[in-house]
Amino acid sequence: MPVAQTSLLADCQKQLDLLEADLKAQAEALPDLDASLRAEWAAARAAQRVGDVFEIWRGEQATQAAVHWVLGTVFVRFLEDNGLVDPVLAGEGDRGRLAEAAEQAFYAARPTLHERDWLLHVFRRVGGLPGGAARFDERHNPVFRWTPSPDAAKALVRFWRRVDPATGALAHDFADPAWETRWVGDLYQDLSEGARKKYALLQTPVFVEEFILDRTLGEALQALPLPAVTLIDPTCGSGHFLLGAFARLLAAWEAREPGAPREALAQRALDQVAGVDLNPFAVAIARFRLLVAALRACEVMRLERPPGFRLHVAVGDTLLHGDEPGRLALGDGGRGRYVRHAFADEDLAEVTAILSRRYAVVVGNPPYITPKDAALRVAYKQRYDSCHMKYALSVPFVERFWELAAADAGGGVAGWVGQITANSFMKREFGKRLIEEFFPRVDLTHVLDTAGAYIPGHGTPTVLLFGRQRRPASDVVRAALGIQGEPGTPADPARGEVWSAIVAQVDAPGSESVRERGRRAARRVRVASLVVGRRWCERREGADRGIGRYPRGCDC
Repeated sequence: MPVAQTSLLADCQKQLDLLEADLKAQAEALPDLDASLRAEWAAARAAQRVGDVFEIWRGEQATQAAVHWVLGTVFVRFLEDNGLVDPVLAGEGDRGRLAEAAEQAFYAARPTLHERDWLLHVFRRVGGLPGGAARFDERHNPVFRWTPSPDAAKALVRFWRRVDPATGALAHDFADPAWETRWVGDLYQDLSEGARKKYALLQTPVFVEEFILDRTLGEALQALPLPAVTLIDPTCGSGHFLLGAFARLLAAWEAREPGAPREALAQRALDQVAGVDLNPFAVAIARFRLLVAALRACEVMRLERPPGFRLHVAVGDTLLHGDEPGRLALGDGGRGRYVRHAFADEDLAEVTAILSRRYAVVVGNPPYITPKDAALRVAYKQRYDSCHMKYALSVPFVERFWELAAADAGGGVAGWVGQITANSFMKREFGKRLIEEFFPRVDLTHVLDTAGAYIPGHGTPTVLLFGRQRRPASDVVRAALGIQGEPGTPADPARGEVWSAIVAQVDAPGSESVRERGRRAARRVRVASLVVGRRWCERREGADRGIGRYPRGCDC
């Protein structure tokens, strides 16, 4: 993208700070907004979804709303600079003049209104176009509930029209022939420090995403009829796995039906991809990115042109929402585990429909943090048997990923599960139940230690888990065991020595990577097929009983 990302981030953060302070003041000054927020907070407390006091919760909601205002205008700027909609906020040259003229025409017909009303009009206008509702859903988008003061709205409009005095051009131009949108995820990840900590925002690098999709979706496409291949990312964030899956599914449909209308094939691929995330603005980005990808694939250059693509991406708590699944064949007979509560920015019917299905493929990068809210800690622990002691969220998400996979994805073929997650459950006591009680009941096929690999942004040591939604088919688990980490930060993380060794050796049990360095051999990764009776080695008795540790000698 032509815009310097560091400059865009810094400028958007300044706007976020101004809007956040303004919206917090508005929440205290407007009786109707205060009353509706207090009612929402009380209902969430009753449903065990909030344990924080009202003032803390309200502050978090104000931050979310401010992020939506900033990102909402970012989306409009991208659309108008790339010709998908007529200019309404800003633009270079004549396009900028057209945007200002449209605003003045709005005021001429409504002389009592101002910039806040103009921005809401823009959001409604874009949301009313085919596909636009995926981004500006008036029922659930907080910009229609949390409205800034006239001065704050005016500052936001002026911000996007700011000219760089050194060049005479707009400070931020979003024109991009490739319509690349990954940068939006990077922007949202770093925009708000508070939101980043609360939601554990962390982008999945492309090379990790592709590796996981290769070993899940790739295998499903070979084993199942194409219409039966469905995929969900239950922690979809800004949609990396969804975008990758959509591209693969669309390519498969095009190869199967080369003469079919491209828009119909794109909708089929979109119908096979679903995502859920607790973070409302992450879902907004994922929807936006999927919409742009579908439009570009169909060479639809204007947003008002049909079709209005259907997207299956919703805001919700994957660990709490959904219909009673009976926990498939693995659980407790269907006790009441799922809530019927929704925040204002959640669509309960939509998220329930998504999480009540079973999928051929379940992939993702779940949050690794420990739940900070006391009520949520209790709620998750009541619903997931693997939650133990002061658990991290990686634990219940492992259980939920398997639960969402289909035991029969088609023709008796079990669904695939793949995820990158923190490896702390393998080394600490809170992982005891997950390892000793849950994993023996499912077909865990691969445990790949990526702690020594350089994965940008992932300071927490990680592991890749792969498996199938069925009883263990074998007593063998393929494991990549890290020996030594990267000697330094690789210029290209996808070509780092440890990651390259994992990729090259994952299908070669008994292998060990060795690279000569002067007189010394540097060993990076050992890949073994661990024979583990009931998922734990029969020779474990008397061996090291540390959680997640396999005894020596139990390999291929």
